[in-house]
Amino acid sequence: MNTLPFPVAPPHNAQEIENGRLLFAGSVDFLKGVVAIDGLPPDDRREVCFAGRSNVGKSSLINAITGRKALARTSGTPGRTQEINYFTLGEERYLVDLPGYGFAKAPLPVVEKWQRLLKAYLSGRSSLRRAFVLVDARHGIKPPDLEIMALLNKSAVTFQVIMTKIDKPSQTDLNKNLAQVRDAMQKSPAAFPEILLTSSEKGDGIAELRAVIAGIE
Repeated sequence: MNTLPFPVAPPHNAQEIENGRLLFAGSVDFLKGVVAIDGLPPDDRREVCFAGRSNVGKSSLINAITGRKALARTSGTPGRTQEINYFTLGEERYLVDLPGYGFAKAPLPVVEKWQRLLKAYLSGRSSLRRAFVLVDARHGIKPPDLEIMALLNKSAVTFQVIMTKIDKPSQTDLNKNLAQVRDAMQKSPAAFPEILLTSSEKGDGIAELRAVIAGIE
């Protein structure tokens, strides 16, 4: 029996997996890119957001769960996503791709503008049900991740850690980084008590993530 704090999320049952598949088999469309807080759409739908350091694989994960190869832009250049990108998921949900944080190859004033926008969004969005904080399985938690987790704690926004690129590290390194992530999460009152493991390239954890999103009320 797994008694570790913040265990890896257990498998969903067949019905939950099917609910997730059906949700993402429906319409998923880009709505708008937001560069200022007054450009946010009305908060009349449930929404989940994806946050992560630049180049953590955020756009690739969004493309994988939606089954659309180019819905979210991907780039080898850290810091390309410079706005909050909104996607409609069916008639009742939004998926939100937040600007990458940390190590962005952009002028400091631009980075500071992104950070202000990010903070304003996280602290004032009543329809936000959960934030997914993406952590590269090869590297574990870095200082910028701790900053976003602290902001989510302060804003009382429930967040769940998704470890990306789990196909890249050895099992030993993955276990080591999982332990490090668990340690960091124990200091976060807003942390959801299960970790998701994914690989956009191999498809690992994609059906589980869809099921999680479909089950969020």
